[in-house]
Amino acid sequence: MRSPSLDQDILTESTMNTSASFQITLTTPPKGWVHCGDQPQSYESLLDREIFHSGARSGSIRSITNPTGGFGTLMQTAASGEYSGHRVRLISWIRIKDVVDWAGLWFRIDGPHCKMLGFDNMMDRPLKGTLDWAKYEIVLDVPPESVALAYGLLLAGTGQAWIDDVAFEIVSPEVPVTDIYRKRHCARPTNLKFEE
Repeated sequence: MRSPSLDQDILTESTMNTSASFQITLTTPPKGWVHCGDQPQSYESLLDREIFHSGARSGSIRSITNPTGGFGTLMQTAASGEYSGHRVRLISWIRIKDVVDWAGLWFRIDGPHCKMLGFDNMMDRPLKGTLDWAKYEIVLDVPPESVALAYGLLLAGTGQAWIDDVAFEIVSPEVPVTDIYRKRHCARPTNLKFEE
């Protein structure tokens, strides 16, 4: 099975336009949410009235084929609006069951002309196996030129994941970002002679 990675356009540029590698299917996700991914037909998104963190419902995505051959996501996009020019924390409660590959919360900042300005999908801290409800956070900078926020719950491989109590909050610049792209770049050239 192909394991999703940052370099395979998982929830990056591929979610910003329609292409052969990214599809939206007609399952019945919760109101305001969209079911999509690079293999959405291998997954089902739904409103769960039996398992939830608070209230009486949660969102869920589960595999319906084995192997799945890719990833699915329950996602939403919104205008950056009041968050533009701020550092923003995305908070969500997530629960997983029998996740063989991985699941995670994801958050992307979109700029003009489909330019990605920030991204984290928890690929470096994946959720696997069976875990009870726990709070997860992603912190990204939302530059003034941002036009949209994209976010959701990712499932790659077999299993099921739930999401509930999603919230955004503006945080101070002292709060560290979790941006994958920022982490991949050194502040300056480092260890060029490989002696460290």
